[in-house]
Amino acid sequence: MKDYEHVVIWLDYFNKNLTIRAGRRLPKEKCVFDPSLKELQDAAVDAGMNFKESNEKARFPRRAFVRSGYIVVPKAASKRTILGKISEKLVSKRAKQTK
Repeated sequence: MKDYEHVVIWLDYFNKNLTIRAGRRLPKEKCVFDPSLKELQDAAVDAGMNFKESNEKARFPRRAFVRSGYIVVPKAASKRTILGKISEKLVSKRAKQTK
């Protein structure tokens, strides 16, 4: 049964290597190259969201030949707003790591 209280956030939404047609949901400026599931979980926690579950062996439907992974967060706002908050934290963490 569908859970309307939570949102599934796929790792491929933030992958800068992908096109929008392949599954990226944000502009390239708000994405990073090959994010990991641990980075996504940390960014969600930093954005003030506690994730309910995660699965690192799941396959994103548009790229069924590659294991991607996802997290499930409570739906406090629209999915686009949630993605924006997570991407800010993800990009800022990645920028700090490269310096």
